[in-house]
Amino acid sequence: MSEITTTPFGRRGLLAGAGVAAGVALSPFAALAANTAHAAPGQSSGNRFSYGDLAPVKDRTTGLELLLLPKGFEYISYGWTGDLMADGVVTPSSHDGMATFRAESAKKNGKPANNNGRGNDDLVTMVRNHERGAGAAFTSPNYDPQAGGGTTTLTFDSVNGKWLDATSSLGGTIRNCAGGPTPWGTWLSCEETTLIQGSYRHGYVFEVPGDGSHATAEPIRAMGRFSHEAVCVDPKTGIIYQTEDTGSSLIYRYLPTEQGNPAAGGKLQAMKVDAGDAHATRDDVTGTQYKVSWIDIDNPDPGATETSTAVQGRNKGAALISRGEGAWWGNDRAYFVSTNGGPARLGQVFEYDPKKETMVVLYASPNAATLDAPDNVTVSPRGGLVLCEDGGGEQYLRGLTTDGRIFDFAKNNVDLRQGTAGKNVSARDYRGYEWCGATFGGRKDEWLFVNIQTPGITFAITGPWQDGAL
Repeated sequence: MSEITTTPFGRRGLLAGAGVAAGVALSPFAALAANTAHAAPGQSSGNRFSYGDLAPVKDRTTGLELLLLPKGFEYISYGWTGDLMADGVVTPSSHDGMATFRAESAKKNGKPANNNGRGNDDLVTMVRNHERGAGAAFTSPNYDPQAGGGTTTLTFDSVNGKWLDATSSLGGTIRNCAGGPTPWGTWLSCEETTLIQGSYRHGYVFEVPGDGSHATAEPIRAMGRFSHEAVCVDPKTGIIYQTEDTGSSLIYRYLPTEQGNPAAGGKLQAMKVDAGDAHATRDDVTGTQYKVSWIDIDNPDPGATETSTAVQGRNKGAALISRGEGAWWGNDRAYFVSTNGGPARLGQVFEYDPKKETMVVLYASPNAATLDAPDNVTVSPRGGLVLCEDGGGEQYLRGLTTDGRIFDFAKNNVDLRQGTAGKNVSARDYRGYEWCGATFGGRKDEWLFVNIQTPGITFAITGPWQDGAL
C-alpha cells in the first residue's frame, strides 16, 4: 500500500489543521488542510482576499473591452497575432507559456538575472511560447525547418507602462506549450508532442536566452523526449522538475551534471509514491498527502519503437498524474497542476516539498463554477497562486489563497464581432479560449503578464494588488 493520507473527511491527515512538528518550516498553504477539514473548498468572492466583482475594462491600447477585471485594475494589450515585430517577423499565433526576466540587469551584467518572474528592475523582458504545429518555421536559425512553433521575446517598460518591442527567439519546434524560467536567466521551452517528422524527433526542451537574443535551437535530449508541458527549477540545487501532458503522465526531475547548464547532461528521474506500488492520483481529494522518492528513467530519449519514458516509469511504480500541466517554483517548493484530476475531474493543484520529500493536493476542484480545468500556474509575490483556466465555456483567471479559497480575478471578454481595432485577426467571438502564461514582473512586481491563446494577445495588468491575495 502506498503511503498516502488525507484530511479528516478521508483518511487521517498528516497536516490536520496547522498541527505540524515544532521547528518545521511551513508552507504558506499549511493552513489549507484546516480549511478543508470541515467542508469542501469553494469560492470566496466576498472575502478579504479577493478584489471584488468583475466588470468590463477598456484596453489602453485598442479601446476595446477585452477583459473583465475588479475595480481599480487596468491593462495594456500587445503582441497580437499578425503584428509585425522589430526584427521584421510577423507575430505567430497560439500564445502560451511565458516568464519575465530583468532586462536592466542583463544590460549591466552581460546576462540577465532572474527570480522566477519576480524582477524588480524597470525594464522587463519576457519569453513567450507559441503552441503551433507542423508548417514552415517562422524564424531562423531553427531546429526543424518544417515546424511552426517556437518563442518570441517582448520588452516592457514597467515604470511608464509601455510596451517597447518584440522579436523572434526560437523557431522550428512543435507545440511549445509551457516551460519555465531558470535562476540563471533563461527560459526552458517545452514541446508538447512526441512527433517524429522525417529525420527530426520532437518532444524536447529548448533553452532560450532571457535577454532577447536568439536561441541556438538545439534540444536538450537528456531532459527527456516526451509530451512535455512545464518545468520549474529549484534555485538552490539546480534540479529541474517537469510535468507531462498525457492521460496517465509522470512528474519528472532532471539532475544536471553541471548546475546552471542543463545542456551539459544529467540524469532523468520520475516521482514515485512510497512504498512499493504505482499510485494514480486522479481520485485524490484536497489535503491528500504523499511521501515520495525518485526512480531512474533508463532511456530518456526513446525512438519510435522504443519504450516511452512514461511506460518506463510506470513499469517501476512511478506515480501517475492525470494530464500534468503547469509548474512553478515558489516558497521553496514546486507547484504542479493536473488539468482534469480530482474526484470531479476538473483539476488538482499539488505542492511538492523537496526538503521533506512530500507532496500534498493543495486543491481539488469541487465544481466547474469554482475552478474549471486549470492549466498554467504562477506564484504571486504576495502569497497566492494564479491559475489559468482551459475549460469549457467561460474562461477565468482564478486566484487561490493560502487558506485554500478560490476567487475570480479576471474573465476573458475578447469578442471582436464588432471590429478588431485594426488588428490582423478575424472579427469573431473568442471568449471561450484559454488563458495561459501568467507571470509577474516589473518594479515591485506590480504587473501581471498573461496571454489569451486565441486569437493570440498578451496583456500587462496592474492595479491595487495590496488589497487581495495576489
